[in-house]
Amino acid sequence: MSYKGFYKIKNLQKYKGNPTNVVYRSLWERKFMNFCDNNSNVIEWSSEEIVIPYVSPIDNKIHRYFVDFWVKLINKNKIIEEYLIEIKPMSKCIAPKNKKYINEWKINKAKWKSASNYAKEKNIKFKILTETHLNIN
Repeated sequence: MSYKGFYKIKNLQKYKGNPTNVVYRSLWERKFMNFCDNNSNVIEWSSEEIVIPYVSPIDNKIHRYFVDFWVKLINKNKIIEEYLIEIKPMSKCIAPKNKKYINEWKINKAKWKSASNYAKEKNIKFKILTETHLNIN
């Protein structure tokens, strides 16, 4: 089974973006796509359709961050909420002990800070989902 591929959307009316180019880059992302596509509480969603500029702490240049997902849903209290969602292993959400991965960590922190600021401006929420949230062992 491939860890990367194209997701075939079943509920086209829910997808906001180009439904012929929905790429998952991990099995976790594919699992989340399936959740969005099939969960009746998800009203709309997209994958890598929202692009947020961020300044890389490595080269101090502006780069583009393609957020994994945007989701509009009805929560358990029947309130409509919007989220920007990043799917990451928990190991990538904490500072690495190995200096080999410190630049990746710094870049991720810069991306997430920009995404958080963008979300606040749009009155939506930014969340990082890990294997714990996705119920993956």
